[in-house]
Amino acid sequence: MIHPSAIIHPKAKIGAGCEVGPYCVIGEHVVLGDKCRLHSHVVIDGHTRVGRENEVFPFASIGLKTQDLKWKGGVTRVEIGSHNTFREYVTIHSATGDGEVTRVGSHNHILAYCHIAHNCLLGDRIIMSNVATLAGHVTVEDYAVIGGLAAIHQFCRIGKMAMIGGCSKVVQDVPPFMMADGNPAETRTINKIGMERNGVSDKAQSALRQAYKILFREGLTLRNAVVKVEKKMTGLEEIDYLVQFVRSSERGISK
Repeated sequence: MIHPSAIIHPKAKIGAGCEVGPYCVIGEHVVLGDKCRLHSHVVIDGHTRVGRENEVFPFASIGLKTQDLKWKGGVTRVEIGSHNTFREYVTIHSATGDGEVTRVGSHNHILAYCHIAHNCLLGDRIIMSNVATLAGHVTVEDYAVIGGLAAIHQFCRIGKMAMIGGCSKVVQDVPPFMMADGNPAETRTINKIGMERNGVSDKAQSALRQAYKILFREGLTLRNAVVKVEKKMTGLEEIDYLVQFVRSSERGISK
């Protein structure tokens, strides 16, 4: 299932049942899991490990050297899980520092022209719409959705089940279960549809709506708002997660 025009280094490890289309290039240190499909003109290089049953569309580039000017050499890696889709012209760059990694989980849907920069950490079942861009050291948690043409600043975190509106400029952390939009992005409301699709209970959704109002609409300082949320709504996993996320923020929260 390997097209004769593909160039595969003899030391690359190609799993069983893979399809490698015309003009693909696979480098020396690449490990490709079983049943992956590379359509055509795909480049996978560097110290890159890809799980099973990933589908990569034409002109995607995975594992190449970081664009970060702080790169000083060494062995940097890209690690990708299983069952992901990477559409046309997606770029995923290796980490910057020796021994560091850029990591993408499993069951993600990364659409055309998206960019995942050095040292990004992505969870599972994320959707990045066309031309969404992650700068270096961004963390995106499970089930997040990033709209088309959105740009995420370095070191920001996107919480689980959060949704970023198209064309947004995100310069601070976006809390889990919330929707953010704008330039710069502000937290607008809870991500009700996203939570419904992912099985969050009605009780938790109601509590998160109350937490949203306390955090973003009552005019309290973030510290006082978090204390009030904890006093009024305890014992719910989703609330505990939201509080922990806000408290651990280093860049601040998109308000």
